[in-house]
Amino acid sequence: MLVVLILCLSTLFVFRENPRIAPLRTILIDATATVYEIAVAPREAWRGLTNYFQSRRALQEENARLRQENLVMQGQTQRLVSVLAENSRYRALLNSSELIEGDVIVAEIISVSADPVRHLLVLDKGSDQGVANGQALLGAAGLMGQVVTTGATTSRAMLITDSTHAVPVQVVRSGVRALVAGIGDIDQLIVRHLAATTDIRIGDVLVTSGLGGRFPPGYPVAKVTDIYIAPGAAFATVTAVPLAHLDRGRHVLIAQYAAADATVTP
Repeated sequence: MLVVLILCLSTLFVFRENPRIAPLRTILIDATATVYEIAVAPREAWRGLTNYFQSRRALQEENARLRQENLVMQGQTQRLVSVLAENSRYRALLNSSELIEGDVIVAEIISVSADPVRHLLVLDKGSDQGVANGQALLGAAGLMGQVVTTGATTSRAMLITDSTHAVPVQVVRSGVRALVAGIGDIDQLIVRHLAATTDIRIGDVLVTSGLGGRFPPGYPVAKVTDIYIAPGAAFATVTAVPLAHLDRGRHVLIAQYAAADATVTP
């Protein structure tokens, strides 16, 4: 065995740098590489197939996750739009308070009446916060109504379109005094007891006159939309549209105006 070992080592030493066997060495190297590639081909094919399905599953999971995130972001965007619109209305409401004499209370609407004729709101402020019966309810664009019932922490207000509500007004252009009453329609008011010869026109703006001491004077109430005088009639039929957005927004102003003592039927 020693002789064989010495012979092998001698052969390797002699032929290691022999140029005659260089081509054979190259062929053997290439053959060995080919045999290795053939031997590992099934394993590489299986690995590639496994990676393909794993990548496909990962892509499907990533796609599902991105879809869920997209839905969440869309919902958050919609909420953001709603919040921005609400903030815009709230800023307009606060800016309108500069036109009111005395302090105001910002209240939130927490409930509305289910009766289509009775237009009543429940507010989250009551006598503990300074709310009292008869105080005017104001919006960013005009008069909305008045407080009719007050509790310790909540109160109930009646809109100007309620079928039992009326407010004394004045025509801005001519100074004519009149009485605007609700008819149970959220988008319409009627001007009562106007003589057929009264100086009033379509488009005239009606503001609170301050008579009776209940409402702050000069606050916008409605705009005249139609005037009808029947032949031979002594009075004109005048309709108007409220200037305040009675069916929008969540916040209102309660004017702590020195209201006259009066009984209001809720």
